[in-house]
Amino acid sequence: MPFNWTQDAAVKELEALISEIPKLRAGQRFSADHTNWATRTLALMEQVFGQSSRYYLSFAALSWNETSGFIIGGPGDPGGAWNPQASIERRHHQAFLRHLDAAQGFLQAALADLQRRGIADVYDGKDTPAESSALVKIITLGERKLRKAVRDKPDRERQVQDAFETLLVGADIAHDRETDSIVYSSKTYTPDFSFRSIDLAVELKLCNRSDREKEIIAEVNDDIIAYKTKYRNLIFFVYDLGYIRDVDRFAQAFEACEGVIVRVIKH
Repeated sequence: MPFNWTQDAAVKELEALISEIPKLRAGQRFSADHTNWATRTLALMEQVFGQSSRYYLSFAALSWNETSGFIIGGPGDPGGAWNPQASIERRHHQAFLRHLDAAQGFLQAALADLQRRGIADVYDGKDTPAESSALVKIITLGERKLRKAVRDKPDRERQVQDAFETLLVGADIAHDRETDSIVYSSKTYTPDFSFRSIDLAVELKLCNRSDREKEIIAEVNDDIIAYKTKYRNLIFFVYDLGYIRDVDRFAQAFEACEGVIVRVIKH
């Protein structure tokens, strides 16, 4: 995902989120204010610190209600016998306040960590923010722009590849085309496009006849095995002229492999 946080902007947002907690204490869990605040907080934790960070994981685990068992009524809860729903909500509200305390601690720790280490070093995820941004940009070009760039129905993969390269040049994305050779199991594989700075290889396939789908499946399987020996991220754009019926099923089998993305582009 594209993350455009600067150090100052992230610090200010963390400080703002912390400052809103006293107001939230006076309200109710899952109110509009609480939901807005929690959504903003989770997004910041994900975008600045990463989904693998302790801050994101700790905040995401907050349930904002009482998850352990409790007894209604009795000496400690005299009103529970005649109004059990009020007693249940009271226990959930107490848990909500505890979780706000915990959230404040997470935010304060995250703020201190960000100020100490800097925004470039606090991200903890599979990809760096810059890498994630570039990956999304390339995926978006294929999903939203490739069909428009291919004006006439293609009969060769080279036509689709040329159109995609035009998009890359227009978006000012540095790339290499058919320059990298990977030898695997006595065979040489050459990705259509490679992006060394983000550890990515991109292949474009053309499905232009009824039996081509099975061939593409075999080709993609082979490519994944070979390209994964060198590249962490792989994207396959399959330009389909109407022969792939179940697009989701086609892509899901490949995307079970970590770092592999498959997109079917319909003409």
